[in-house]
Amino acid sequence: MSLVEMHKPSGDPHSSGQDNQAREANIICLGNEKGGSGKSTTAMHIIVALMAMGQRVGAIDLDGRQQSLSRYIQNRQRWAEKNQPDLPIPKLATIARSAAEMRTQAEAEEKRNFDTTIVELSKTCDYIVIDSPGNDTYPSRLGHARADLIITPINDSFVDLDLLAEVDPETGEILGPSLYSEMVWESRKRRALADRVSIDWVLMRNRLSSLDAKNKRKMSDTLEKLAPRTGFRVAPGFGERVIYRELFPVGLTLLDITEETPNIRMNMSHVAARQELRDLMVTLNLPGLEEASRSF
Repeated sequence: MSLVEMHKPSGDPHSSGQDNQAREANIICLGNEKGGSGKSTTAMHIIVALMAMGQRVGAIDLDGRQQSLSRYIQNRQRWAEKNQPDLPIPKLATIARSAAEMRTQAEAEEKRNFDTTIVELSKTCDYIVIDSPGNDTYPSRLGHARADLIITPINDSFVDLDLLAEVDPETGEILGPSLYSEMVWESRKRRALADRVSIDWVLMRNRLSSLDAKNKRKMSDTLEKLAPRTGFRVAPGFGERVIYRELFPVGLTLLDITEETPNIRMNMSHVAARQELRDLMVTLNLPGLEEASRSF
């Protein structure tokens, strides 16, 4: 495990350490047991949006192998050093899988590292955003169970929907929950029993087409039926835009782009994408930030 303050922390550095030690930051976990759903991109945009709203933000990357969120933040650090020294950077912790041979020892070590990281980040952060790997791991389950809010980005296709539920291909009837839905259900149940906290679950439709396609309407209908049975809310997601892939190497988000940003020219697509992020933050309805989410 590594816990590194990558650059200038967001928020007020003079807040009371004694008060912070007694509380835990609000935790948002990006989760989906399928790769390529946009978890890291979404996580980074939420992080920067929170910082734009004056929140002190920490980030935890639970994918110790791929480390997409870690690399995104490291790219941001390099960009800041060359182009924009005052660019806000979240505190970053990357938690690697344990090398212990026995499963019980490995899980005990991973839990210890995870709990320690939450405590340390909570001392100086208002929010902690967790990016989990695209498969079922013990650290991923820790992140889900500790979250106040779980956000599950899915590509707008029935291939990704299979992660949540079995659906009859002819009738559209929902036959039952899939493995990931069951894992989230277990996380929510254990959290409620442990400390009576109700974990909010938001499903975010990602890479949406601008066309009113038949598949898009079928997805909407199926999710509307599935939401009350599985217990998630549906949030507006991000459209299929090249800009998201272009921003990763420089560590920027849509909120960072201005007319003065080197080598990136703003256009109407960027403006529309920024509105998508604003709509998402409004839908998340984060505690104490209802009005602030409309300000960036």
